[in-house]
Amino acid sequence: MFGEERKQLILDYVNKHGRASVQELSNFLQVSESTIRRDLKELEEAKLLNRTHGGAISLQAVNFEPTYWEKEDRFKSEKEAIAREAVKLIENGDTILLDSGTTTFHLVQQLKTFNHLTVVTNSLLFAQELQGNPGIEVLVTGGSLRRETLALVGPITERALEQVRVDKVFIATNGLDLEKGLTTPNLLEAAVKSKMIAAATQVILLADHSKIGRISFARFAGLADIDHCIMDAAAPVEVVMALKKKGVQVHLAQP
Repeated sequence: MFGEERKQLILDYVNKHGRASVQELSNFLQVSESTIRRDLKELEEAKLLNRTHGGAISLQAVNFEPTYWEKEDRFKSEKEAIAREAVKLIENGDTILLDSGTTTFHLVQQLKTFNHLTVVTNSLLFAQELQGNPGIEVLVTGGSLRRETLALVGPITERALEQVRVDKVFIATNGLDLEKGLTTPNLLEAAVKSKMIAAATQVILLADHSKIGRISFARFAGLADIDHCIMDAAAPVEVVMALKKKGVQVHLAQP
């Protein structure tokens, strides 16, 4: 079997099933796992699918969402750089709201040096990460747990967010499009993100370059709702300029 034929079969399989592991594809095509990993790398570079830890996911379905752990390893260095830039916008005494997500988790890890901070979050994982720091007061929204993203969502979460006002919200997105705005695959998460934005004086978006140009199922904000956007240095220049024209303060995180 030629390499291009094999890659087409891989792409067809992933698109049909939504996701596939390296082992699954290796068994399906009867080739080594190292060959599959090389093919997945080339397919991702061609923007035909997304690699995950141990496999790949399809780009085709706007309502398809990888699990938290599948997303955690993707663009890790870029997310860490974004978190280092984001923490510069936080001051002791702030009350901040943290949206559940892999990029915001890297920001959580940057907060442990603060000695006077209030953090509101819809993530049990974030609360656990911060619980040992006596200088940080942690408030968890409550709600129903989404296993895919480890986020608390639903009416309880939304009502809790309606009761608070915060200085800054740090929010994540699955898609950032100059026309369609900010989107995510799940309606419940979109509703929570909208409530978070409404609760904050400053809205700070954290988005690595892989989110640019992508559109998911549920829209939760327009670009006019953002005050700051922190992206990694690989963000296209034309997107940076377009965001600035819309009044967004853009920060490019250096590796």
